[in-house]
Amino acid sequence: MSVVPRQGDGKITAPELLQRKSSAADSPSQKIVCLTAYDYPTSRLADEAGVDVILVGDSLAMVVLGYDTTLPVTLDEMVHHTRAVRRGTRRALVVADMPYGSYHAGIDESLRNAVRFVKEAGAEAVKVEGGERRLELIARLTEAEIPVMGHVGLTPQSLHALGGYRVQGKTADAAEQLLRDARAVEAAGAFAVVLEAVPRDLAARITRELRIPTIGIGAGPDCDGQILVVHDLLGLTFTQTPKFARQYANLGETISAALRDYCSDVRSGNFPTDAESYHSGQSVKTRKSIYIDC
Repeated sequence: MSVVPRQGDGKITAPELLQRKSSAADSPSQKIVCLTAYDYPTSRLADEAGVDVILVGDSLAMVVLGYDTTLPVTLDEMVHHTRAVRRGTRRALVVADMPYGSYHAGIDESLRNAVRFVKEAGAEAVKVEGGERRLELIARLTEAEIPVMGHVGLTPQSLHALGGYRVQGKTADAAEQLLRDARAVEAAGAFAVVLEAVPRDLAARITRELRIPTIGIGAGPDCDGQILVVHDLLGLTFTQTPKFARQYANLGETISAALRDYCSDVRSGNFPTDAESYHSGQSVKTRKSIYIDC
């Protein structure tokens, strides 16, 4: 069994991630490991494996709730799942994605919604999509002492405006706009920024020019950190995964085989056996307590 390298046993914080950026030249091992999670068991396993940042992504809509896009997921649903993730996390920084519509109607309402993630769900930061147009919002949230992670490039909540899931920054003008967006996110006070579906050379340039960490997803290996959707990593998706998503396991096949075996055993009478049945006078052990069988 391999030993997972860890940055330390203390709680990861937004200031620590900023410090890693400033010291990365002296220590290449400072790369930031990020992963999505949406429930208690997954977040606990990710946390114990050494993941630095756990994002409760609005990708919840697609990989857990079965929608075609991220747009339908609600604020209440995101708060609910963030609360579960927080209970499974001790070391990693928990970041909650603000879903579509939760920060588009006005700064005051957006702030109230962000506060819900902190007070009700235990999130330690929030993520918002968009660059220059989010400058005032990010500044207001950081003023309210809510750490903010930005997100530029392909922003899935802008799916209809972008005309689909397309690589961003491919032309000179588009690349300059992306750089302006990343700079605006930094200037507004964000502690990190996600670069999604951006050409490698552009992502490397942005990473060099920013003082805050860049987290890549489909943006090449030169970013300060990387993030993947956990369902893509584990082979638990029902659609084709993106080019950038490396599959480390195929749990979909493993789970399907186990469920088929269970169905077969129940129908054939092979489950449960006598050893898996209770008898009079035996103690019944549950996850939380012990009862006496009568």
